[in-house]
Amino acid sequence: MKVRGILVAIAIATLSLVSCKNGPRLMPSISGKAGEVVVVINKGHWESDPGIALRSILAIDQPFLPQREPIFTLINIPENAFTSIFQVHRNIVIVSIKEEFNATKIVYQENVWAAPQIVITISAPDAKSAAEEIQRQSDKLANSILQAERNRNIANAKKYEERGLRAAVSEAFGGSPYYPTGYNLRKKTDNFIWISYETTGTNQGIFIYRVPFKDSTDFSRESLINIRNTIMQQNVPGQLENTYMITNQLIEPGLKWITYKQRNFAELRGLWEVQNDFMGGPFVSHFFLDKEGKNIIGLEAFVYAPRYDKRNYLRQVESIIYSYENF
Repeated sequence: MKVRGILVAIAIATLSLVSCKNGPRLMPSISGKAGEVVVVINKGHWESDPGIALRSILAIDQPFLPQREPIFTLINIPENAFTSIFQVHRNIVIVSIKEEFNATKIVYQENVWAAPQIVITISAPDAKSAAEEIQRQSDKLANSILQAERNRNIANAKKYEERGLRAAVSEAFGGSPYYPTGYNLRKKTDNFIWISYETTGTNQGIFIYRVPFKDSTDFSRESLINIRNTIMQQNVPGQLENTYMITNQLIEPGLKWITYKQRNFAELRGLWEVQNDFMGGPFVSHFFLDKEGKNIIGLEAFVYAPRYDKRNYLRQVESIIYSYENF
């Protein structure tokens, strides 16, 4: 019986080894900080047209922040220094310029050396062709990296979810984002919910609210700002008497329509401030009709972090509202 047990154990171990060999390849986890992009390109091309083109897309200022911060933090690595240490980075752009290339192209790949990773490879026979293709695909280049960053945040929220929050929001509004561990319900009324994650020096918050829909003019920039200001005045008081959150109008908020995972919504992006006080920060709002088409749902992410850069904090909480699903 003892020998038979050993033989069974060996057989199971052998099957396990075969299964692992034939199964999916295990990949290392990504490295690097949120918002970082490793750009693999030789120094000469980095300082000439291809590098200039990349920086004009990936290193410009992130709009609607109270201070200057780049959309991405770029780290230049020459081709001969692109070793395994850098190959596991979260976001990689590789620029390969060789005369033997017959065409110029950009290839987008996921999980080449690590997971969850995005690798963008730009191949061209000369520097001018590379720069021109980079400019042609400028929106796709930036949006692909932004989406990769967003997907990581959403995956984290789903993996470490505060399920009770999603249930409460879904019951009230017919749908909800996914909230990661640490977020708490701060305020709830019939038409307004405030959920936040707060530390000593930061506050990342989400508002969900509902207002009656009259006609298509409700989705104009002016109307959405008025809706936002009315809801904030009623529900988000400041620390002092007669203070409340409003929209900063010195920098006019940006408005655009977005289609994301079969959902259409108006995105309002700008700065908030507290009336009669000195608090403020960035916000992003999504506005869309409910299932019945009778109400506008406002779904908003905001950040208060007076002592810190805000790009990554906003990107984290913005990813949460992008995770919204109807139930």
